[in-house]
Amino acid sequence: MNACIRAIVRTAVYNGLEVYGIRRGYNGMIKGDIFKMESLTVSNIIQKGGTILKSARSKEFATKEGRQAAYEQLKAHGIEGLVAIGGDGTFTGANIFYEEYGIPTIGAPGTIDNDLYGTDYTIGYDTAVNTALDAIDKIRDTADSHERVFFVEVMGRDSGYIAIPCAIGGGAEIVMIPETDTSIDYVIDQLKAGWSRSKTSFIVIVAEGDEEGSATEIAAKVSSIIPDMDARVTILGHVQRGGAPSAADRMLASQLGIACVEGLIAGRTNEMAGIINRELVYTPFIETITKQKLINPNFTKMVDILSV
Repeated sequence: MNACIRAIVRTAVYNGLEVYGIRRGYNGMIKGDIFKMESLTVSNIIQKGGTILKSARSKEFATKEGRQAAYEQLKAHGIEGLVAIGGDGTFTGANIFYEEYGIPTIGAPGTIDNDLYGTDYTIGYDTAVNTALDAIDKIRDTADSHERVFFVEVMGRDSGYIAIPCAIGGGAEIVMIPETDTSIDYVIDQLKAGWSRSKTSFIVIVAEGDEEGSATEIAAKVSSIIPDMDARVTILGHVQRGGAPSAADRMLASQLGIACVEGLIAGRTNEMAGIINRELVYTPFIETITKQKLINPNFTKMVDILSV
C-alpha cells in the first residue's frame, strides 16, 4: 500500500493539487486524524510493507452519525475527493458515503486475497504468494527428508487465489480451496495413489476457508483414517501479510495510485481502478462488491496433472 500512497501523493503534486493523508481509514476520518502530505512525505517508503497511514476497522462509520462526523471533518479540511485503498468493506463504505454526501471517490484494490472483481491482481497479492511460496519450499525440504505429509494452511477465507499458485509453484500434490469441493475421501485416494507410485512425501495446500475445515482439522480427519501416516501441520498465518513488497506489487500499486488521481481529475467517481489483461479499467464499486471473481478451473486441473 505504501507504493500506492506514494504514487497518489506525487500524482496529486504533479497536477498541482493539495493532498491530505487520513490515518487509520474511516476511523481517522471521523476523528479528524488528517494531515497535509507533500512529495517528501512519501520519500523512502516504496520498499516498506504495510502502510504508513495505518489501518483500522470502524464500526462508527457504519452509522449515519459516524458518516456525518466524517463528512464534517472533510469539509473542515477542504477535501473534495477521496482515494480509498482496500477491499469489499472499504468500497462498501465509500459507496454509501457518496450516496449520502456526494464526495467523489476512486478506489485502489488493496487485499492479499486477490478476490476483488474488476482487476486481475490486487495490491499485496503477489508479495503474499511469494512469501508463502518461500516457506513452502523450505517445508518441502523437510517433508522430503522425513518422508512426511505436510498440511500447509495459507490465507484465503473466501478465496483460493493464494492457495492455487502456491500449490502449482510449490509442487503440492493436493490443493483445497473454498471454490471447489475437495472431500477427505479424495485426499485419502490421492495419498494412496501417490504411495502406490513410490511417492514418500506430500504437500497439501489448504486455504483457510475450505469447506472441510482448517489444515489442523483436515489433518486430523485424514489421520483418523490413516493412523500410521506421519503428518504435520503448518499454518503460515500473518507472515503472508508483511515484508518488503515484490517488484510486481510496487509496479501495480504505482500504476493504480496514478490511475486513482487521474480518474478523480477526469470526473470519475464510485469506481475502482484495476488492471485487466494489462489494460487499465475502472469498475463501479457496486460491481466490485457484488460480483464474484472466479478462479480459472484450469488451474486446479494443473495441480492434478502436475502431482502425478
